[in-house]
Amino acid sequence: MQLAKLASGIRKGDRAALAKGITLAENDPGRAAALLRRFGPPGRAFVLGVTGPPGTGKSSLVDALIGSYRKEGLKVGVIAVDPTSPLTGGALLGDRVRMMSHSADRKVFIRSMASRGWSGGLSRAATQTIRLMDAAGFDMVILETVGIGQSDIEVVGVSHAVLVVLMPGLGDDIQVSKAGLMEIGDVYVVNKSDLEGADPMVVSILSLFRGAKRSPPVLKASALTGEGIEKLVGAVDAVRAKLGSGDRSVKLRSVRGMIVETARGAAMARFASVSEKGADRLAERVLDGDMTVEAAAAKLSS
Repeated sequence: MQLAKLASGIRKGDRAALAKGITLAENDPGRAAALLRRFGPPGRAFVLGVTGPPGTGKSSLVDALIGSYRKEGLKVGVIAVDPTSPLTGGALLGDRVRMMSHSADRKVFIRSMASRGWSGGLSRAATQTIRLMDAAGFDMVILETVGIGQSDIEVVGVSHAVLVVLMPGLGDDIQVSKAGLMEIGDVYVVNKSDLEGADPMVVSILSLFRGAKRSPPVLKASALTGEGIEKLVGAVDAVRAKLGSGDRSVKLRSVRGMIVETARGAAMARFASVSEKGADRLAERVLDGDMTVEAAAAKLSS
């Protein structure tokens, strides 16, 4: 399909055209970039990054958020980052399965995206997908990551707000993640609040911000029972209201992240191409004693 026709379809909100655009973002970032040049600057859609340790119920919580935003009449796009299949290299699609209750809703578009073990590639594809959903007229774009590793922190940098999902019983994992948690979260939620230990978990999170310059909301919720979902939506909407009021700081944060992640992805792609061609030859020289590993690495990256 010609890019002009594809861009026209995306502007009209055509789901097939959007799906083809996202496929370009995943497999042909150069053509995707050419497609994106046909649209204006990003910023219409509110981008909510959702991250947290595995097993905290992020997908179930996103499913509940979709329901809440649809009741408000909002058009919702979801980018669900799944672990990569070791056999096919594709996404395992677990998130999409958990969100099947919205599959018949034409105002909801859910796309699973494989992590592929490469944060740069994921960042670029996810960034381009957000911009495509923005161009397609979505009001909300929810970016759900695999976990809370470094790559996830990088990816959620493109968001207008970041929701960190935790659960009772994480214990020392909170301390291990302390620096990242304090840096990226705008709203914190203890999911599975029906489990024992939810209140102590809230106290533990609040203690991380004792004496800090900011004090983001820390809430309890249960995606299973619906408890606390309304308050959670309200906390996210408080940040969203800044975007609607014309506060450039919220938009600038997201656009800055998009620039950085797009550049990072492009740099990693170039490096991967160069390293495939030159690493074997350099390895021979290192093995023969003509060059050190450090010198070979410097040569490869120059």
